[in-house]
This record gives sequence, structure tokens and C-alpha cells, in this order.
Amino acid sequence: MQMDGVGGTDGVGGVGVRSATAETGQWTEDEDIPVSRRGGTRAGAWFAALLLLCVSVVMGCRIADTDAVTPVPQLLAFLPWLLAPTALALVLAALSRWRTGLVWGVAALAVIAWYIEPYGKTMEPGGVPAAEIRVLTSNVEFGQATDALIEAVGKQRPDLVFVQECDRTCEEKLEQAFGRSGKGSKGEGNGKGKGKGLYPYRQAVEGAGSDGSVILSRHPLTPAKGIPATMGMPGATADVKGHAVRLQLAHPMPPLPSHLGTWRKELSGLRDYAAANVTRPAIVAGDFNASQDHAAFRRILDTGFMDGARLTGDTRTPSWPALTAPAFGTQIDHVLVSRSFSATRTRFLDLGDTDHRALVVDLTLHKNP
Repeated sequence: MQMDGVGGTDGVGGVGVRSATAETGQWTEDEDIPVSRRGGTRAGAWFAALLLLCVSVVMGCRIADTDAVTPVPQLLAFLPWLLAPTALALVLAALSRWRTGLVWGVAALAVIAWYIEPYGKTMEPGGVPAAEIRVLTSNVEFGQATDALIEAVGKQRPDLVFVQECDRTCEEKLEQAFGRSGKGSKGEGNGKGKGKGLYPYRQAVEGAGSDGSVILSRHPLTPAKGIPATMGMPGATADVKGHAVRLQLAHPMPPLPSHLGTWRKELSGLRDYAAANVTRPAIVAGDFNASQDHAAFRRILDTGFMDGARLTGDTRTPSWPALTAPAFGTQIDHVLVSRSFSATRTRFLDLGDTDHRALVVDLTLHKNP
């Protein structure tokens, strides 16, 4: 009596289906399986192993709390989407009857799901509300989206505007639309008036292309030392109804393979700023070129600063790339706040002419108890 299909070999290349005889108990290869099917099964198992190995390397770095080297930092930015290759590997492992691959894939899915959860502390300030502050941050991509930003600012009426990649032409347009001497033709917003004088205060680092950055404010600003960086990161202190609020624009280098050291160094500068100001009213906003899945960004959150999108439950809403694959993007634009703030609402705006979505966060400043 013969018992067919009792078991199967395991291992990446183990594709032969075996049978056993009751008399001898010896396993023999089933000759009925076509050679072409054996080759396809073996290839599927190998491809599954390759996918799981790549995913495991990235997740191993996440577990070890390191950004490692290229291509790990780039892949970490899209950590939730590692679910796709892992699921494909599971399907291939199942079709190949590769039991080790099935266990490996399920474990990888569990680890990814664990780290998809929002990172960072949340807490409610103990003091009474002192002021409502609306913050808008936007990377206008070499100034190309300046007109769209002016229109959005006119509609949203934020108190503070952080603009990255604002070249000289961008600065001039913002001055014309919102400055003391501006005509404000595109800053009408609610239709009741023009944008002239809406943002009379500003702090900027002038530059061409991606180097320029500007902070616009409806509240008086006092210049403050910014963070030295490849691209402009100006700082200031705003007087909001008698309360000094420290402001810092964020725009470190992106994690390009040849600039990883600079990327880490400039994010470290933002971490040092956060650590020095966590007990004061402070806002750090801009294009961080990093997500919560990057260790260098988590170091900033570990100081006690909180992500506005995290406070409102919008941690995983993509902000980049807005033009090519927004649904599969990542959130690298942030408004971080010290313990003096709470957040009530977050919105992401599609401006056009830029690969970033603008981010608007409504904050409440609390007095110290």
C-alpha cells in the first residue's frame, strides 16, 4: 500500500514531492511531477528568499535603531510599503511549498506591522490655553509653486508660514503679495480684502534654487541664529500675544547616497535645537527629508518634541512625492512642537508645481501651569 503526497522537502531549492511505502518507510521522489514544474517551483522559492532577505535587512536596521548605509535609509522612508514584497514572498513560498519561507514571511509581516505604529510621545500641556496658532509649511520646489502657495496662504490664513526652496523670485513674489508694500493681488483669500500687510514680518536665508528659505509671520519677529546647513534654515522668535515662541525652519539635505553624512549631521543640529528648547514654547517646521522610520528623525522626537500630525492622528499621511505617486509616498514634511503646545487639526494641501504637499497644523499654545 502506497501513501502518495505524505510530505514534501523543505529548503529554498527543495521542490521534489515525495512518497513513502508502508513496507519500507523509505522516501522516494515522485517521478510524475514534470521537470518544467520543478524548475518553476524552485525559481519561485529562490525569488521569495531574495525578497524576504531584502526586507529582513531593512527591518533589521529598524530594529537596531540605525539608518545604516545606502540603500537602507532610502527604503526606510517607505517602510509600510515593505508589506507588498513580503506578501508576494509569502505567495511564492506557498506555491513552492517552502515551509521555512512561510514562517519567515509571517514573521516579517508581524515586524513591519509593529513598526507601522506611530512613533513619539503625546501629552496634553498642563497650562490654560493662551493663543491659537495656525502653521503652514511648504516646499515650493525651486520656487515653482510660489503662486499656488500664495493662493493657499490667502485661503488658509495661517499665523506662521515656513517656506523651503524659496529662491529670490519666490521671495519677491511673497513680498509683493503679503509684505507692507505689496499689492496682494493673489492674497485675497476670503474675498474681503487683499493680502497687503498680512505678513509684515519675515526672517529669511537668501539663496538660489533650493538654498533659499523664508519664515513669514503675522506676529512680530526677532531674528535668531539659525542652524548652519547646506540649504537655508533660518530661526526667529515670535511675539504671540506677549508670549515668546521660538521658531526654526527645517530643511536638511536629503539622504542621497553621496550626502548621508551631511543628512545625519544636519538632522543632528535640529535634534540639538529641540533638546535646548523643549521646555520653552518652540516650533520646528519644514521639509525634514526624513520620516518617523529614520533613526536620525526619531532622535529629534526623543527630546520630547511632538509631531503635530501624530497628535491629530495623521502620522502616515504622505506628503512626498506629491506629483508621481502620492498614494505610495511618505511623510517627510512635519510641524514639530515643544511641550507647550497641543494640536487640534492637520491638513495636507495639493499645490501643484511641487513634489511636496503643503502641511497646515492648528496649534494651541498653553501657559505654563
